[in-house]
Amino acid sequence: MYKVIFFATLCSMLPVVAGADNWPHWRGEAGNGVSTTATPPTQWSATENVKWKVPIPGRGSGSPVVWEDNVFVVTAVNAGGGGLLDFKLLCFDRGSGTLRWQQTAVTAKPHQGTHQTNGYASASPCTDGEHVFASFGSRGLYCYTLDGQLVWQRDDFPPMTTRNSFGEGSSPTIAGQKLILPWDHEGESLLVALDKATGKTLWRTPRDEPTCWATPLVVEHEGRKQIVMNGQNYARGYDLESGKELWRCSGQTVRPAASPVAADGMVFVGSGFRGAFLGAFRLDGRGDLQGTDRVAWTIERDAPDIGSLLLSEGRIYFYKQRAGILTCVDAATGQPHYGPSRIAGLRSIYASPIAAGGHVYLTGRSGTTVVIKDDKQLQIVATNSVGETVDATPAPVDDQLFIRGEKHLFCIQR
Repeated sequence: MYKVIFFATLCSMLPVVAGADNWPHWRGEAGNGVSTTATPPTQWSATENVKWKVPIPGRGSGSPVVWEDNVFVVTAVNAGGGGLLDFKLLCFDRGSGTLRWQQTAVTAKPHQGTHQTNGYASASPCTDGEHVFASFGSRGLYCYTLDGQLVWQRDDFPPMTTRNSFGEGSSPTIAGQKLILPWDHEGESLLVALDKATGKTLWRTPRDEPTCWATPLVVEHEGRKQIVMNGQNYARGYDLESGKELWRCSGQTVRPAASPVAADGMVFVGSGFRGAFLGAFRLDGRGDLQGTDRVAWTIERDAPDIGSLLLSEGRIYFYKQRAGILTCVDAATGQPHYGPSRIAGLRSIYASPIAAGGHVYLTGRSGTTVVIKDDKQLQIVATNSVGETVDATPAPVDDQLFIRGEKHLFCIQR
């Protein structure tokens, strides 16, 4: 079913550009996992430097996103038996942690199981400052105003059949007036562009790819915007306006989950399950890049599995598979600054690394975050814990850090 709800004021709204003082997407303002303005604390505990801590009902690993004084989180809550779940978007007051509003997008029974460590609300929301978009995958994509009014919904896409019933998790991405929705699974895989104001399909491009949990990255090069997607068969770039494939390169491993990062005319794509590959691709390449000089460099060891790459100050940080083993390389050359180095306190990793205020924040499933210097040399600054499982990537904004745990949402502030 495809529903659009129009508001009289919708057409009169002016577009808002995401500012550096917000965290509108799970990988931040530019998609590289970096805040250029935030200076959150480097030390905290379950009680120290915790401005507020609020319970989140249900289960989900979608990361929080922040716009001005709103913090948005998705979750799936047991609806009373029979396998039914309420798929919810929650909005919290950034200053106090008070629940401002919540909306149940849909009540449904998932058609397929999921991995024991994955829930049914794993995609992160995103916002442009006018609307917030929440994707629950096969249960639909929903657009709300910032005060919780439904604008449109799309629940007419075919249900995903994911590899080994591991569940879903790719997040949508905002690109100007478009919303980019990835749909890679064991059936008919697609990359779809929607009009973010109405939800109408602008284009849809078939992808000969099996299940992928990566999120699209939108980059601009020489005045032209591209969508870069990971994939088991190929890393690829697509023209934002038409959806036409611009380039591809093989080498990735099976069931990729890590999302790309980009800077200085290059994009970096990696995967690390049953193999390892990290490639640096020049964005002016066209066609099949394998074996050409449009592949700037490659690394075939210690690549990340679930946690995505971090690109900060010309350095790329990444984990080995899902372990707390970190490598830092020069983005221009691929040459190592350090690593692979085991980070004490980190074992199993799902959250992606982020950078803010001259530091890199590394968060493990145990709830431990190790803070290191954003530097060519490995320098551990602090080791902290919120005392519960953390799979979502933290969100740094101003002097705060928002951590979505298994049971609570934390606001960390001095």
